[in-house]
Amino acid sequence: MKERIMIFDSTLRDGEQTPGAKLNAKEKLEIARQLARLNVDVIEAGFPISSSGDFKAVQRISREIKGPIITALARTVKEDIDCAWDSIKESERPRIHVFLAASDLHMEKKLRKSPEQCLQEAVEAVRYAKSLTKDVEYSLEDATRAREDYILKVVEAVIDAGATVVNIPDTVGYAVPQEFGRLIHLIKTKVPNINKAIISVHCHNDLGLAVINSLVAVENGARQVECNVNGIGERAGNAALEEIVLAMKIRQDHFPYETGIIANEIYRTSRTVSKLSGIPIPVNKAVIGINAFAHSSGIHQDGVLKDKSTYEIINADLIGGQAAQMVLTARSGRHAVRHQIESMNYQLTEEDFKKFYVRFKELSDKKKEVYNEDLEAMLIDISFAEPTYELEYLQTVSGTRTIPAAVVRLKKGEEIFEEVSSGAGPIDAAYKAIDRITKIDTRLENYNLRAVTHGMDALGEVSIKINHEDKNIIGRGVSTDIVEASVKAYLDGINKLINMTIYSNNNNNHAAEKV
Repeated sequence: MKERIMIFDSTLRDGEQTPGAKLNAKEKLEIARQLARLNVDVIEAGFPISSSGDFKAVQRISREIKGPIITALARTVKEDIDCAWDSIKESERPRIHVFLAASDLHMEKKLRKSPEQCLQEAVEAVRYAKSLTKDVEYSLEDATRAREDYILKVVEAVIDAGATVVNIPDTVGYAVPQEFGRLIHLIKTKVPNINKAIISVHCHNDLGLAVINSLVAVENGARQVECNVNGIGERAGNAALEEIVLAMKIRQDHFPYETGIIANEIYRTSRTVSKLSGIPIPVNKAVIGINAFAHSSGIHQDGVLKDKSTYEIINADLIGGQAAQMVLTARSGRHAVRHQIESMNYQLTEEDFKKFYVRFKELSDKKKEVYNEDLEAMLIDISFAEPTYELEYLQTVSGTRTIPAAVVRLKKGEEIFEEVSSGAGPIDAAYKAIDRITKIDTRLENYNLRAVTHGMDALGEVSIKINHEDKNIIGRGVSTDIVEASVKAYLDGINKLINMTIYSNNNNNHAAEKV
């Protein structure tokens, strides 16, 4: 029987620390639901002490998501641990995740504490967390730059204090495979009580080695891997969940282990995280990039046509990326549309389906053929912000010898607002008109446009990042008209910004250094 490797997903915590990736509570819950469908073993839902918004998001995930262990991060501070416990205590499988620096560099320069003080803090924190729940994970921050003798000492002490999982993070992506594997082997063979805990690893990708370091750690005794969907995370990101899982699945001859991951949910999970975080997937991204199954070389094309295995080691069907089997048109009825949505594993209430079908009809009137990718984009495009402002009317003027202008009409409750503005282009003009209506000044930080499918009538998907008073917000919109999609994305961001004001009293909370 193959050994089971636990997949610990930190997309909602470490992944959200990616610059520009800000998720609200509803978006976090939607990703958590998809992670549960993917069947990850552990969902790290957040760092509750960092803000009331994050606390509420973790709490809601703990209440509503069934199946995976739900964990929350905490420093070795009683207030942090209490906050983490309060946020996850309603989960059917709660875990408290405590961390503290282990390297001399971090202890001396950041904490200004001695190794002995940190060891005592670690033990006391684990004991306290253990008094609240039976499942406690302890992380030795910056372990790959720590002294080996100190690592062994801390690991043994926190296990004695009650830790059920000990995590060895490569916090700054410094390790190389050989030394990281040796460190995990050392812990596995030299810590006398290691059989009472699971060894976990958490690798960052600063040198591009996060995935291979994680796999080498598994070969040397780690039985939990901490990773993120699409490899998102601070700086250069974290180990990519999909790459780790597929490496073990495809190369069973080298990695004779198994995970509980439902592989055909990988593609959907990847797209969901990308769209909600606003972080595009590189076209050449391993496993899930759009070029992963594309071939331009004549030799490659000839080989694939004769036998896919000549140049493809991953079947697109395996990860759920199979092309649409049914093409929908304006003549497709409700039953066909609902059947196609359900075949994609999306479940809508009758009320939600009615609203979706209206959007489908609007799209199918503009677009000859509607593909699964189009349906998925519309499903994920459902706004996670309460629509304070809704688009009622949009008209733009643009040309080589014309001053670009836009007429925008928005609805707020029963009120209608209309403004006309000019700009550098039709999108800029429309954004300025919206600013006049809402009286909110923002700065556009990033703008991404991609075609969801192929052809002149392809659905355009726009993702933007706007900044207002040091708040970064992601907005999304889809339409066959890229100007309309851009306006929808901007309104989505504005509505989220308005909703964020309910947390304004918590802006003075400061997040601590993360693992």
